[in-house]
Amino acid sequence: MLNEQLKHYRIILASGSPRRQQFFKDLGLEFDIILKPVKEEYPNRLRHFEISNYLAQLKSLPFEKELKPNDILITSDTIVWHNEEALGKPRSKQEAFEMLKSMSNTTHEVITSVCFKTVSLEKTIHDITKVTFKEFTDDEIWYYVNNFNPMDKAGAYGIQEWIGQIGVTHLDGSFVNVMGLPLHLVYQTLLKFSTE
Repeated sequence: MLNEQLKHYRIILASGSPRRQQFFKDLGLEFDIILKPVKEEYPNRLRHFEISNYLAQLKSLPFEKELKPNDILITSDTIVWHNEEALGKPRSKQEAFEMLKSMSNTTHEVITSVCFKTVSLEKTIHDITKVTFKEFTDDEIWYYVNNFNPMDKAGAYGIQEWIGQIGVTHLDGSFVNVMGLPLHLVYQTLLKFSTE
């Protein structure tokens, strides 16, 4: 349905995330995957969704001079917001353990921002999901860290994986947003392109 409505556009997904790529396939969209390296750094003054908005927009910058009139570039970033700080991807198993330990028996927020860019327009959306974890034992955390791949995930976990299945006691918001894309908002935003 959406693919037919957007047939005059070329959709470029600038994400190496297999989860985000699968979501776009699930929407029935034809799209190109183009990746450009970006140093994911942000000013210290930014807080909360300002960080993920900034990083999503930052990832679009290398494409600016290459976009053609019918291109829609989509870039995205996910952070975990906990104890007034942003948790990105862990750099070591020890750091992954410490992130998960800090979120044990508490509620954190997962924020995903998505930037849509054309030659003449830039629009950034974001979504926030509150996730509550049970109290993890150290053995449970190490089992997850050693048997799954927390290193490529904000906050060191994938909600669709074992730790999410045994650990999430409450969820307020979109489940797929925690996986890395607020699909309902992406769909609504792309629909607007089809009517413009």
